[in-house]
Amino acid sequence: MVVNSPAEVESATSSEHNYDRITELKAFDETKAGVKGLVDAGITKVPRMFYSFPDKSVKESDNREVETSIPVVALDDIDGDPIRRKKVVEIVREASEKWGFFQVVNHSIPVEVLDEMLDGVRKFYDQHAEVKKQWYTRDGSETVVYNSNFDLFSAPSANWRDTTYVNMAPRPPNADELPEACRDILIKYSEYIKKLGGCLFELLSEALGLDPNHLNDIGCSEGLAVLYHCYPACPEPELTLGATKHADYDFMTVLLQDHIGGLQILYDDQWIDVPPVPGALVVNVGDLLQLISNDKFKSSQHKVLANHAGPRVSVACFFTTGLAPSSKIYGPIKELLSEDNPPKYRETTVRDYSLHYNAKGLGTTPALLDFRL
Repeated sequence: MVVNSPAEVESATSSEHNYDRITELKAFDETKAGVKGLVDAGITKVPRMFYSFPDKSVKESDNREVETSIPVVALDDIDGDPIRRKKVVEIVREASEKWGFFQVVNHSIPVEVLDEMLDGVRKFYDQHAEVKKQWYTRDGSETVVYNSNFDLFSAPSANWRDTTYVNMAPRPPNADELPEACRDILIKYSEYIKKLGGCLFELLSEALGLDPNHLNDIGCSEGLAVLYHCYPACPEPELTLGATKHADYDFMTVLLQDHIGGLQILYDDQWIDVPPVPGALVVNVGDLLQLISNDKFKSSQHKVLANHAGPRVSVACFFTTGLAPSSKIYGPIKELLSEDNPPKYRETTVRDYSLHYNAKGLGTTPALLDFRL
């Protein structure tokens, strides 16, 4: 049976009672070659395990032109000009409340470094499958975790992407623990991102009406996980997604995307494109920042479309200590609470929240809802 559109996926799946999804998932995972392995092998049809179901929680588009886009913030001269800094803080506050997303330019990371990072990602994924297999694992405690779909066996549908996850802080790995194809630029880029993260958390602190050092002092910028993604060209992009609708589980994400695009965010029940801006980085609020800001800032749902063009590559830097053991407890910041604004979330550690998020996987109800009081 040929499925011609996402709307037909559900009926097609239910009508084929002999479809063995688990066997297909296992066979795919055992190749350790990911989605890129399928494409390199010349696949012309999207396997059923990747079919995405219609999202009934989002209303159908009414075809109106959406003339809106996330703010672009220029970070130059924010330390030397108090008036300019105040203006930037106001833009960051409004964007974090309304969108949960903004883009930054003039962020002091040279364009050559951004290009080199994306090139390093391409080099990693362009390696022969046998070379990449040494990094392929589903053990989240490994220094480098390369696989396709962290939630492969629990998500309703698999995504058309491969991902490599590397913990770069607070305990940076030795250079020889990193893939040679992108080792040097991964180390260099992480240093730039850590510095930028510290600056962004200062602006976010001020946007919350707190001391500039508040979010850094409580450890929001302590951990850094770098996830570099490959979204291979898809023969039938209407049948699947590059990444299912989700919010991020961290405090903040800084995303570098290439020229192909495909990122969309959910705003006012409409999917809004986030087109690549040369030299810009996309910043978004994560679940943990929404939790500690007591809903002042918004961790927005977003997704990535599959595309005939590709491979699309991107680098998402997550500010989180992830699964690392930690006794540090996070809850709504007391300075933001009042009689009229009581705490809306229970306290948690970063590890416990990360474990809960990973267990739920993408394409389900938001993990953050499970922490509401």
